[in-house]
Amino acid sequence: MKDTELIKQKIDIVDLIGEYVQLKPAGINHKGLCPFHQEKSPSFMANRERQSWHCFGCNKGGDLFSFVQEIEGMDFVDALKMLAQKAGVQLTNTFEDKEASSQKNRIKDINAKATAFYHHVFLNTDASKDARSYLEKRGLTQETIIDWQIGFIPDQWDLLTSYLLKKGYSIDDLVASGLMIKKDGATVGSGKGFYDRFRGRIMFPIWDVHGNVVGFTGRVLVETEKSGGKYVNTPQTSVYDKSRVVFGLNKAKQDIRKKDVVVLVEGQMDVIACHQAGMKNVVATSGTALTSEQIVLLKRYSTNVNMAFDADEAGAKAAKRGIDIAVEQGMRVRVIEIPEGAGKDPDECLQKNPEVWFTAVEKASPMMDWYFTRTFGGKNLSDPQIKQQIVDVLLPEITRIPYAVERDHWLQQLASRVGVDRNILREDIQRLEKKAVPVPVLHVQAPSSPQKPVVKKPLSREEVLFERYLMAVLVSGEGESLLHVQDQRFPQFRSFALYPLYEKLKVQYTSDRSLQTDFLREFFEKQDEENILDILIMKAHLELDDLDAKHMKHEAEDTLFGLHDTLRQARLKTLELALRQAEAEKNQENMREILREVQDLNTM
Repeated sequence: MKDTELIKQKIDIVDLIGEYVQLKPAGINHKGLCPFHQEKSPSFMANRERQSWHCFGCNKGGDLFSFVQEIEGMDFVDALKMLAQKAGVQLTNTFEDKEASSQKNRIKDINAKATAFYHHVFLNTDASKDARSYLEKRGLTQETIIDWQIGFIPDQWDLLTSYLLKKGYSIDDLVASGLMIKKDGATVGSGKGFYDRFRGRIMFPIWDVHGNVVGFTGRVLVETEKSGGKYVNTPQTSVYDKSRVVFGLNKAKQDIRKKDVVVLVEGQMDVIACHQAGMKNVVATSGTALTSEQIVLLKRYSTNVNMAFDADEAGAKAAKRGIDIAVEQGMRVRVIEIPEGAGKDPDECLQKNPEVWFTAVEKASPMMDWYFTRTFGGKNLSDPQIKQQIVDVLLPEITRIPYAVERDHWLQQLASRVGVDRNILREDIQRLEKKAVPVPVLHVQAPSSPQKPVVKKPLSREEVLFERYLMAVLVSGEGESLLHVQDQRFPQFRSFALYPLYEKLKVQYTSDRSLQTDFLREFFEKQDEENILDILIMKAHLELDDLDAKHMKHEAEDTLFGLHDTLRQARLKTLELALRQAEAEKNQENMREILREVQDLNTM
């Protein structure tokens, strides 16, 4: 038996989804609010028998693997591993180079042991007294310190190294983890060759989005000339790349999805302080400006981001680089501005007055409002050179917006503020485009997926009616009206995405006057296609659950009549235009054919 089938047997999809979504029984399905988009009325359905789920609001759906991929932001292989572990299934194929995977796992294990070691030292030793006092002054509670596994390492050369070597880890793995630095010819205990990278520091574990410790940030407790800076991070390793990690995302992702906004701050203490205060959709970049890879990661959970950064010029410049990348990738950015005197950062603001910080986040300014305020502030608009400078600053920001309507709105705003015609600004856009130096495009590889994503076009009115008609037929089991679909008169039917299902239903009903959905289900499974049959049945229970069997049959007949009438009206309009053309060309034969068809349609 395949690994995937064995996992499906051992994990109930309703129970799995119930860990993330509150579901209630609804006939043969379970219904709840979709975790992937904001909605007030539940459109999310899970079916235990078929081990499937579907949302009729955002049109996402699939099996338990696709659900985990979507909600955890995993690729298929990682979702498979996670569910295999949950189900207690030993995978026959791990999809990895065993040697590389083995070292990655050892490094993650080393990081987990180091986290526990640092945390134990912090909580239980006299050497950590000053560190505990420092965090107490910063306002962190014992519960928060335990939740975030904050630790400490005294200023000794090889305290952690000696501990991990005794645990059986190799020197090579410790070096590869970034926790130990080794000099040639070193011997353990000498203090000259093997030594800990982190010494005399408060230790903050860095988790990946799935909750694995992949690195650390160490904040020096007493800064000296030899301490190597206030903050030291794990170097790049096989499990840690700071450009691809977002601090706190493992704890924040569900609240980000629920609130549909990322609150992005600069420091790790800012993140921890916000979570302690009850704002749990807060994350930070790990000692780097916001990168394309981090944006790709954040967009799995929301396309809205409220950004806070230092109010000085350096902070604004650093933030702008991140804002530009975020906007170009379709994120909607707002800027959080802490009132003057309320604190230099979120952590300090929360200590002074939490309400001020919460209000600042809630009232974050749209990015372009922030740009306009900063650029226009204190400028003499009677000077044409100043006006041109303002235009040269703001136009590139406006053209970076990927949405046409929004872009045009800000063009109008700029034209109005500087007192020029909008077409003048369009001339300036062309001038700036000619001056611009081409910038290499950074291609971000999306997580691998077992299937190529399909972008579905919105359904036409006719297709919506056809879908509703088939839903009513499937649930009522009354297939007589299938014989009344006028696909000969209206060839548009054959272009509908659901036409293959209609054909199968019609053939089956014609042969034995019944609708055996199990047979049809097997057909679609053999074709390796999305199981549109189950999706339609689930959607029917969602949309038509107030109708009994008798009224369901009437619903099918009435919807089919409405569909035919809609197609007839559309065809009559087309024929009217064709008739005018034939009259203009004096083509008598075409005119007769058109009039004959018009007469037939009018007698329907």
